[in-house]
Amino acid sequence: MLRLDEFRGIVEDDVLAEIYKRARHLYGKHVIHLNATYQGGGVAEILYSLVLLMNDVGLEAGWRILHGSQEFFEVTKSFHNALQGADLNLTESKKRLYCQVNQTFSHFTHLHHDCVIIHDPQPLALIQPYQKVQPWIWRCHIDLTNPHKGLYDYLKGFILKYDQIVVSSENYLKSDLPVDQRIMFPAINPLSQKNRDISDKVMKKWIDKAGIPTDKPLITQVSRLDPWKDPEGVIDIFRRVREKVDCRLLFLYNVASDDPEGLRMYNKVLRKANSMVKKGQVLFVVGNNETLVNAVQRFSDVIIQKSTREGFCLAVTEALWKNAAVVASKVGGIPIQIDDGVDGFLVEPLDYDGFAERIIYLLTHPKERKQLGLRAHEKVRRNFLITRLLSDYLDMLNAVMNN
Repeated sequence: MLRLDEFRGIVEDDVLAEIYKRARHLYGKHVIHLNATYQGGGVAEILYSLVLLMNDVGLEAGWRILHGSQEFFEVTKSFHNALQGADLNLTESKKRLYCQVNQTFSHFTHLHHDCVIIHDPQPLALIQPYQKVQPWIWRCHIDLTNPHKGLYDYLKGFILKYDQIVVSSENYLKSDLPVDQRIMFPAINPLSQKNRDISDKVMKKWIDKAGIPTDKPLITQVSRLDPWKDPEGVIDIFRRVREKVDCRLLFLYNVASDDPEGLRMYNKVLRKANSMVKKGQVLFVVGNNETLVNAVQRFSDVIIQKSTREGFCLAVTEALWKNAAVVASKVGGIPIQIDDGVDGFLVEPLDYDGFAERIIYLLTHPKERKQLGLRAHEKVRRNFLITRLLSDYLDMLNAVMNN
Protein backbone atom coordinates (compact mmCIF):
# COMPACT_ATOMS: atom_id res chain seq x y z
CA MET A 1 0.00 0.00 0.00
CA LEU A 2 1.57 3.25 -1.13
CA ARG A 3 1.32 5.98 1.50
CA LEU A 4 1.85 9.70 1.21
CA ASP A 5 4.23 9.81 4.18
CA GLU A 6 6.68 7.64 2.22
CA PHE A 7 7.52 10.74 0.18
CA ARG A 8 9.14 12.52 3.12
CA GLY A 9 12.69 13.33 2.14
CA ILE A 10 11.81 13.42 -1.54
CA VAL A 11 9.51 16.43 -1.38
CA GLU A 12 9.30 19.06 1.36
CA ASP A 13 7.08 18.54 4.42
CA ASP A 14 4.99 21.60 3.60
CA VAL A 15 4.05 20.00 0.26
CA LEU A 16 2.72 16.95 2.09
CA ALA A 17 0.91 19.05 4.69
CA GLU A 18 -0.82 21.01 1.94
CA ILE A 19 -2.04 17.78 0.33
CA TYR A 20 -3.57 16.57 3.61
CA LYS A 21 -5.26 19.96 3.96
CA ARG A 22 -6.77 19.80 0.47
CA ALA A 23 -8.16 16.33 1.16
CA ARG A 24 -10.15 17.37 4.27
CA HIS A 25 -13.31 18.35 2.39
CA LEU A 26 -13.22 15.11 0.37
CA TYR A 27 -13.15 12.54 3.19
CA GLY A 28 -15.23 9.50 2.28
CA LYS A 29 -16.12 10.74 -1.20
CA HIS A 30 -16.42 7.93 -3.75
CA VAL A 31 -14.36 8.56 -6.89
CA ILE A 32 -13.99 6.13 -9.79
CA HIS A 33 -11.39 6.17 -12.59
CA LEU A 34 -12.08 4.34 -15.87
CA ASN A 35 -9.63 3.66 -18.69
CA ALA A 36 -8.91 0.98 -21.29
CA THR A 37 -5.88 -0.92 -19.95
CA TYR A 38 -4.24 -1.75 -16.64
CA GLN A 39 -0.70 -2.07 -18.05
CA GLY A 40 1.58 -1.00 -20.88
CA GLY A 41 1.17 2.76 -20.85
CA GLY A 42 1.60 5.97 -18.90
CA VAL A 43 -2.09 6.29 -17.99
CA ALA A 44 -2.11 2.90 -16.25
CA GLU A 45 1.12 3.72 -14.41
CA ILE A 46 -0.28 7.03 -13.18
CA LEU A 47 -3.54 5.45 -12.01
CA TYR A 48 -1.81 2.67 -10.11
CA SER A 49 -0.09 5.19 -7.84
CA LEU A 50 -2.73 7.93 -7.90
CA VAL A 51 -5.61 5.70 -6.80
CA LEU A 52 -3.60 4.30 -3.88
CA LEU A 53 -2.64 7.80 -2.71
CA MET A 54 -6.20 9.09 -3.04
CA ASN A 55 -7.33 6.32 -0.71
CA ASP A 56 -4.49 7.04 1.70
CA VAL A 57 -5.51 10.69 2.15
CA GLY A 58 -9.17 9.92 2.85
CA LEU A 59 -11.07 9.41 -0.39
CA GLU A 60 -12.64 6.12 -1.47
CA ALA A 61 -11.15 5.81 -4.94
CA GLY A 62 -11.50 2.92 -7.38
CA TRP A 63 -10.26 1.98 -10.84
CA ARG A 64 -12.04 0.00 -13.53
CA ILE A 65 -11.06 -1.17 -17.00
CA LEU A 66 -13.31 -0.97 -20.06
CA HIS A 67 -14.01 -4.36 -21.63
CA GLY A 68 -13.61 -4.32 -25.41
CA SER A 69 -12.99 -6.61 -28.37
CA GLN A 70 -9.98 -6.55 -30.69
CA GLU A 71 -12.17 -4.85 -33.31
CA PHE A 72 -13.17 -2.18 -30.79
CA PHE A 73 -9.56 -1.42 -29.91
CA GLU A 74 -8.68 -1.21 -33.61
CA VAL A 75 -11.36 1.47 -33.91
CA THR A 76 -10.33 3.37 -30.78
CA LYS A 77 -6.66 3.25 -31.83
CA SER A 78 -7.70 4.89 -35.09
CA PHE A 79 -9.61 7.47 -33.01
CA HIS A 80 -6.49 8.08 -30.90
CA ASN A 81 -4.40 8.60 -34.02
CA ALA A 82 -7.00 10.86 -35.63
CA LEU A 83 -7.24 13.07 -32.54
CA GLN A 84 -3.50 13.57 -32.97
CA GLY A 85 -3.94 14.60 -36.60
CA ALA A 86 -4.02 11.38 -38.62
CA ASP A 87 -6.54 10.72 -41.38
CA LEU A 88 -9.62 8.65 -40.60
CA ASN A 89 -12.53 7.14 -42.49
CA LEU A 90 -15.20 7.70 -39.84
CA THR A 91 -17.89 5.24 -40.91
CA GLU A 92 -21.27 4.62 -39.31
CA SER A 93 -20.18 1.07 -38.46
CA LYS A 94 -17.23 2.40 -36.45
CA LYS A 95 -19.48 4.79 -34.56
CA ARG A 96 -21.96 1.99 -33.92
CA LEU A 97 -19.30 -0.40 -32.59
CA TYR A 98 -17.82 2.35 -30.41
CA CYS A 99 -21.17 3.11 -28.79
CA GLN A 100 -22.24 -0.54 -28.51
CA VAL A 101 -19.14 -1.55 -26.52
CA ASN A 102 -19.56 1.39 -24.16
CA GLN A 103 -23.29 0.66 -23.85
CA THR A 104 -22.62 -3.00 -23.03
CA PHE A 105 -19.96 -2.12 -20.47
CA SER A 106 -22.41 0.18 -18.71
CA HIS A 107 -24.31 -2.99 -17.70
CA PHE A 108 -21.14 -4.47 -16.17
CA THR A 109 -20.28 -1.55 -13.94
CA HIS A 110 -22.64 0.50 -11.80
CA LEU A 111 -21.52 4.06 -11.17
CA HIS A 112 -23.07 5.23 -7.93
CA HIS A 113 -19.98 7.28 -7.11
CA ASP A 114 -19.70 10.95 -6.17
CA CYS A 115 -17.48 11.62 -9.20
CA VAL A 116 -16.58 9.71 -12.39
CA ILE A 117 -13.22 10.30 -14.11
CA ILE A 118 -12.90 8.97 -17.67
CA HIS A 119 -9.44 8.65 -19.22
CA ASP A 120 -8.91 9.09 -22.98
CA PRO A 121 -11.27 8.38 -25.91
CA GLN A 122 -11.98 4.66 -25.43
CA PRO A 123 -14.55 5.02 -22.59
CA LEU A 124 -15.55 8.61 -23.44
CA ALA A 125 -18.98 7.51 -24.69
CA LEU A 126 -19.78 5.81 -21.36
CA ILE A 127 -21.51 8.99 -20.29
CA GLN A 128 -24.28 8.31 -22.82
CA PRO A 129 -26.03 5.27 -21.28
CA TYR A 130 -26.00 6.48 -17.66
CA GLN A 131 -28.46 8.76 -15.95
CA LYS A 132 -25.98 11.44 -14.90
CA VAL A 133 -26.35 12.23 -11.19
CA GLN A 134 -22.76 13.26 -10.37
CA PRO A 135 -19.89 15.25 -11.92
CA TRP A 136 -18.10 13.55 -14.82
CA ILE A 137 -14.53 14.49 -15.77
CA TRP A 138 -12.81 13.62 -19.04
CA ARG A 139 -9.03 13.38 -18.66
CA CYS A 140 -7.51 13.45 -22.16
CA HIS A 141 -3.83 12.39 -22.16
CA ILE A 142 -3.17 12.79 -25.90
CA ASP A 143 -2.15 15.66 -28.18
CA LEU A 144 -5.23 17.63 -29.29
CA THR A 145 -3.36 20.35 -31.16
CA ASN A 146 -4.82 19.49 -34.55
CA PRO A 147 -7.52 16.80 -34.26
CA HIS A 148 -9.33 15.26 -37.21
CA LYS A 149 -12.32 17.58 -37.68
CA GLY A 150 -14.95 14.92 -38.36
CA LEU A 151 -13.96 12.80 -35.37
CA TYR A 152 -13.62 15.79 -33.08
CA ASP A 153 -17.12 16.98 -34.03
CA TYR A 154 -18.49 13.49 -33.39
CA LEU A 155 -16.81 13.05 -30.00
CA LYS A 156 -17.74 16.58 -29.04
CA GLY A 157 -21.32 15.35 -28.70
CA PHE A 158 -20.18 13.25 -25.74
CA ILE A 159 -17.69 15.79 -24.38
CA LEU A 160 -20.37 18.46 -23.99
CA LYS A 161 -22.03 16.33 -21.32
CA TYR A 162 -18.93 16.45 -19.09
CA ASP A 163 -18.46 18.90 -16.23
CA GLN A 164 -14.69 19.22 -16.62
CA ILE A 165 -12.08 18.52 -19.29
CA VAL A 166 -8.42 18.02 -18.33
CA VAL A 167 -5.53 18.21 -20.81
CA SER A 168 -1.73 18.11 -20.53
CA SER A 169 -0.76 21.36 -22.26
CA GLU A 170 -2.06 24.85 -22.91
CA ASN A 171 -1.84 24.02 -26.63
CA TYR A 172 -4.62 21.43 -26.24
CA LEU A 173 -7.26 23.80 -24.85
CA LYS A 174 -10.24 24.22 -27.20
CA SER A 175 -11.82 27.66 -27.57
CA ASP A 176 -14.85 26.12 -29.32
CA LEU A 177 -15.58 23.77 -26.42
CA PRO A 178 -17.99 25.38 -23.90
CA VAL A 179 -16.94 23.10 -21.03
CA ASP A 180 -14.62 24.03 -18.15
CA GLN A 181 -11.07 23.07 -19.13
CA ARG A 182 -8.04 22.59 -16.92
CA ILE A 183 -4.36 21.91 -17.55
CA MET A 184 -2.80 19.17 -15.46
CA PHE A 185 0.71 17.86 -16.14
CA PRO A 186 1.17 14.08 -15.76
CA ALA A 187 3.73 12.82 -13.25
CA ILE A 188 5.76 9.82 -12.14
CA ASN A 189 6.01 7.93 -8.87
CA PRO A 190 9.66 8.08 -7.73
CA LEU A 191 9.06 5.13 -5.40
CA SER A 192 7.85 2.70 -8.08
CA GLN A 193 9.98 -0.20 -9.26
CA LYS A 194 10.61 1.71 -12.47
CA ASN A 195 11.82 4.92 -10.82
CA ARG A 196 13.28 4.05 -7.38
CA ASP A 197 17.02 4.22 -6.78
CA ILE A 198 18.89 1.01 -7.58
CA SER A 199 22.53 0.09 -7.03
CA ASP A 200 25.07 -0.25 -9.80
CA LYS A 201 25.17 -3.97 -9.01
CA VAL A 202 21.43 -4.37 -9.58
CA MET A 203 21.61 -2.23 -12.71
CA LYS A 204 24.41 -4.37 -14.17
CA LYS A 205 22.55 -7.57 -13.29
CA TRP A 206 19.49 -6.52 -15.31
CA ILE A 207 21.55 -5.23 -18.23
CA ASP A 208 23.36 -8.58 -18.42
CA LYS A 209 20.12 -10.53 -17.99
CA ALA A 210 18.61 -8.69 -20.97
CA GLY A 211 21.62 -9.56 -23.11
CA ILE A 212 22.64 -5.93 -23.68
CA PRO A 213 26.39 -5.64 -24.46
CA THR A 214 28.29 -3.03 -22.46
CA ASP A 215 31.36 -2.50 -24.64
CA LYS A 216 30.05 0.52 -26.57
CA PRO A 217 28.05 3.68 -25.77
CA LEU A 218 24.31 3.01 -25.73
CA ILE A 219 21.52 5.15 -27.19
CA THR A 220 18.03 4.06 -26.11
CA GLN A 221 14.45 4.88 -26.96
CA VAL A 222 11.94 3.62 -24.38
CA SER A 223 8.45 3.59 -25.87
CA ARG A 224 5.71 1.65 -27.54
CA LEU A 225 6.51 0.74 -31.12
CA ASP A 226 4.02 3.28 -32.36
CA PRO A 227 4.05 5.44 -35.52
CA TRP A 228 3.91 8.59 -33.37
CA LYS A 229 7.16 7.54 -31.65
CA ASP A 230 8.81 7.38 -35.11
CA PRO A 231 11.10 4.38 -34.53
CA GLU A 232 11.99 4.39 -38.24
CA GLY A 233 13.25 7.95 -37.84
CA VAL A 234 15.33 6.83 -34.86
CA ILE A 235 17.12 4.34 -37.13
CA ASP A 236 17.89 7.07 -39.68
CA ILE A 237 19.34 9.26 -36.91
CA PHE A 238 21.37 6.36 -35.56
CA ARG A 239 22.96 5.81 -38.97
CA ARG A 240 24.17 9.43 -38.89
CA VAL A 241 25.51 9.07 -35.35
CA ARG A 242 27.44 5.90 -36.21
CA GLU A 243 29.37 7.79 -38.87
CA LYS A 244 31.09 9.66 -36.00
CA VAL A 245 30.78 7.41 -32.92
CA ASP A 246 30.86 3.62 -32.66
CA CYS A 247 27.78 2.93 -30.54
CA ARG A 248 24.62 0.84 -30.23
CA LEU A 249 20.92 1.61 -30.46
CA LEU A 250 18.39 -0.09 -28.20
CA PHE A 251 14.64 -0.10 -28.61
CA LEU A 252 13.20 -0.93 -25.20
CA TYR A 253 9.59 -1.35 -26.20
CA ASN A 254 6.34 -2.54 -24.70
CA VAL A 255 2.90 -3.47 -25.99
CA ALA A 256 -0.34 -2.35 -24.35
CA SER A 257 -3.50 -4.48 -24.51
CA ASP A 258 -5.43 -1.62 -26.12
CA ASP A 259 -2.82 -1.03 -28.88
CA PRO A 260 -3.23 -3.44 -31.83
CA GLU A 261 -0.59 -1.63 -33.93
CA GLY A 262 2.39 -2.75 -31.88
CA LEU A 263 3.21 -6.01 -33.67
CA ARG A 264 2.78 -4.48 -37.13
CA MET A 265 5.15 -1.63 -36.27
CA TYR A 266 7.68 -4.04 -34.73
CA ASN A 267 7.88 -6.04 -37.96
CA LYS A 268 8.20 -2.85 -40.02
CA VAL A 269 11.04 -1.44 -37.92
CA LEU A 270 12.79 -4.80 -37.74
CA ARG A 271 12.84 -5.01 -41.55
CA LYS A 272 14.33 -1.52 -41.81
CA ALA A 273 17.06 -2.26 -39.25
CA ASN A 274 17.65 -5.84 -40.39
CA SER A 275 21.30 -5.52 -41.43
CA MET A 276 22.25 -3.58 -38.29
CA VAL A 277 20.39 -6.08 -36.09
CA LYS A 278 22.44 -8.92 -37.59
CA LYS A 279 25.64 -7.00 -36.78
CA GLY A 280 24.53 -6.35 -33.19
CA GLN A 281 24.33 -2.59 -33.76
CA VAL A 282 20.57 -2.35 -33.13
CA LEU A 283 18.85 -4.26 -30.34
CA PHE A 284 15.18 -4.88 -29.54
CA VAL A 285 14.32 -5.75 -25.95
CA VAL A 286 10.83 -6.09 -24.49
CA GLY A 287 10.50 -3.70 -21.56
CA ASN A 288 7.90 -5.70 -19.64
CA ASN A 289 9.76 -5.49 -16.34
CA GLU A 290 9.89 -2.20 -14.45
CA THR A 291 13.29 -2.86 -12.90
CA LEU A 292 14.70 -3.61 -16.34
CA VAL A 293 13.38 -0.27 -17.65
CA ASN A 294 14.87 1.43 -14.59
CA ALA A 295 18.26 -0.16 -15.19
CA VAL A 296 18.34 0.61 -18.92
CA GLN A 297 17.39 4.27 -18.46
CA ARG A 298 20.17 4.66 -15.88
CA PHE A 299 22.76 2.72 -17.90
CA SER A 300 22.16 4.38 -21.28
CA ASP A 301 24.53 7.14 -22.34
CA VAL A 302 21.78 9.03 -24.19
CA ILE A 303 18.01 8.64 -24.16
CA ILE A 304 16.30 9.65 -27.39
CA GLN A 305 12.60 10.41 -27.80
CA LYS A 306 11.91 10.88 -31.50
CA SER A 307 8.16 11.53 -31.34
CA THR A 308 6.11 13.36 -33.93
CA ARG A 309 3.16 13.81 -31.54
CA GLU A 310 3.07 13.49 -27.75
CA GLY A 311 0.44 14.15 -25.15
CA PHE A 312 3.16 14.55 -22.53
CA CYS A 313 5.56 11.54 -22.63
CA LEU A 314 6.32 10.09 -19.21
CA ALA A 315 9.20 8.11 -20.73
CA VAL A 316 11.00 11.46 -20.94
CA THR A 317 10.05 12.31 -17.35
CA GLU A 318 11.37 8.95 -16.13
CA ALA A 319 14.67 9.41 -17.92
CA LEU A 320 15.14 12.96 -16.63
CA TRP A 321 14.48 11.73 -13.08
CA LYS A 322 17.31 9.22 -13.47
CA ASN A 323 19.85 11.93 -14.40
CA ALA A 324 19.81 10.81 -18.02
CA ALA A 325 20.91 12.99 -20.92
CA VAL A 326 17.80 13.30 -23.11
CA VAL A 327 17.49 14.41 -26.73
CA ALA A 328 13.82 14.71 -27.63
CA SER A 329 11.43 16.13 -30.19
CA LYS A 330 10.06 19.59 -29.63
CA VAL A 331 6.43 18.43 -29.69
CA GLY A 332 3.44 18.13 -27.38
CA GLY A 333 4.23 18.09 -23.68
CA ILE A 334 7.95 17.43 -24.03
CA PRO A 335 8.98 21.14 -24.09
CA ILE A 336 7.13 21.56 -20.80
CA GLN A 337 9.66 19.18 -19.27
CA ILE A 338 12.90 20.26 -20.96
CA ASP A 339 14.57 23.65 -21.19
CA ASP A 340 16.69 23.27 -24.33
CA GLY A 341 20.39 23.16 -23.49
CA VAL A 342 19.76 23.40 -19.74
CA ASP A 343 18.39 20.01 -18.67
CA GLY A 344 18.13 18.27 -22.04
CA PHE A 345 18.03 18.99 -25.75
CA LEU A 346 14.97 19.75 -27.88
CA VAL A 347 15.01 19.23 -31.65
CA GLU A 348 12.37 19.71 -34.33
CA PRO A 349 11.08 16.22 -35.18
CA LEU A 350 12.13 16.37 -38.85
CA ASP A 351 15.64 17.68 -38.09
CA TYR A 352 17.48 14.36 -38.24
CA ASP A 353 20.87 16.06 -38.52
CA GLY A 354 20.07 18.14 -35.43
CA PHE A 355 19.22 15.00 -33.46
CA ALA A 356 22.44 13.33 -34.58
CA GLU A 357 24.61 16.36 -33.76
CA ARG A 358 23.30 16.63 -30.21
CA ILE A 359 23.62 12.92 -29.57
CA ILE A 360 27.20 12.95 -30.88
CA TYR A 361 27.97 15.95 -28.66
CA LEU A 362 26.67 14.18 -25.57
CA LEU A 363 28.49 10.94 -26.36
CA THR A 364 31.78 12.82 -26.70
CA HIS A 365 31.34 15.23 -23.75
CA PRO A 366 30.72 13.12 -20.61
CA LYS A 367 31.10 16.01 -18.14
CA GLU A 368 28.45 18.11 -19.87
CA ARG A 369 26.25 15.00 -20.08
CA LYS A 370 26.47 14.55 -16.31
CA GLN A 371 25.66 18.19 -15.55
CA LEU A 372 22.65 18.05 -17.86
CA GLY A 373 21.38 14.99 -16.00
CA LEU A 374 21.74 16.56 -12.55
CA ARG A 375 19.70 19.58 -13.59
CA ALA A 376 17.10 17.30 -15.19
CA HIS A 377 16.61 15.33 -11.98
CA GLU A 378 15.93 18.47 -9.96
CA LYS A 379 13.50 19.76 -12.59
CA VAL A 380 11.41 16.61 -12.23
CA ARG A 381 11.59 16.65 -8.42
CA ARG A 382 10.15 20.16 -8.35
CA ASN A 383 7.50 19.76 -11.02
CA PHE A 384 6.60 16.25 -12.16
CA LEU A 385 6.23 13.90 -9.19
CA ILE A 386 3.00 12.10 -8.28
CA THR A 387 2.61 14.22 -5.12
CA ARG A 388 2.09 17.30 -7.28
CA LEU A 389 -0.40 15.46 -9.47
CA LEU A 390 -2.33 14.26 -6.41
CA SER A 391 -2.53 17.85 -5.20
CA ASP A 392 -3.85 18.94 -8.61
CA TYR A 393 -6.54 16.26 -8.54
CA LEU A 394 -7.63 17.25 -5.04
CA ASP A 395 -7.94 20.86 -6.19
CA MET A 396 -10.09 19.81 -9.12
CA LEU A 397 -12.29 17.47 -7.09
CA ASN A 398 -12.87 20.17 -4.49
CA ALA A 399 -13.91 22.51 -7.29
CA VAL A 400 -16.35 20.16 -9.04
CA MET A 401 -17.78 18.40 -5.97
CA ASN A 402 -17.95 21.06 -3.26
CA ASN A 403 -19.06 24.18 -5.15
